[in-house]
Amino acid sequence: MKRSSAEILREYGPFPGAERVNGVTFDGRHVWFADGGKLNALDPESGKVERSIEVASHAGTAFDGKHLFQIAEDRIHKIDPATGRVLATIPAPGNGGDSGMAWAEGSLWVGQHQARRIHQIDPETGKILRTIESKRVVTGVTWVDGELWHGTWEGEESDVRRIDPGTGEVLESLEMPAGTGVSGLESDGGDRFFCGGGGSGKVRAVRRPRRRAA
Repeated sequence: MKRSSAEILREYGPFPGAERVNGVTFDGRHVWFADGGKLNALDPESGKVERSIEVASHAGTAFDGKHLFQIAEDRIHKIDPATGRVLATIPAPGNGGDSGMAWAEGSLWVGQHQARRIHQIDPETGKILRTIESKRVVTGVTWVDGELWHGTWEGEESDVRRIDPGTGEVLESLEMPAGTGVSGLESDGGDRFFCGGGGSGKVRAVRRPRRRAA
């Protein structure tokens, strides 16, 4: 496994009225972060929250190109970002023990922190399609360029790690500074990961390493 120190490019927040950051996703323009009672649209260039949607938001957040998905206790809500309306609801696979969430390949990928696993689920029904075991507590989850990354956070130690989606083997680890945790996680599709900072109330941009072509 390749280990390196995470390079924090920028910190956002803390934000007024948002005591913590749970899930994080990116819609191509805004970083959406969940603070428990709202989804907030952060402009990563200006650092300002441009709008908020009032919705229960206790854990992971995802975006499928059109809709937001948000974990609220033991459910996942499908949300219209333009109106804030909840369009559909499915059961969360961890029955309340869920953490991060990502969209990829037509499916939702949902982390379970204490169970140390990631489930691929059907976004229409919530049916579990496959399960990937992890060796650490799973927080945020993201897919980018065919790579599966997830956050971990145990005590004062936290990292962002790339794992083999078939075996769960850890391939690469970006270790966060001591005391700096990762709750939500999302890639911008390029050189940045956006990481939720839990009770710090911050969102951090972390450099994503690029693999050289063989």
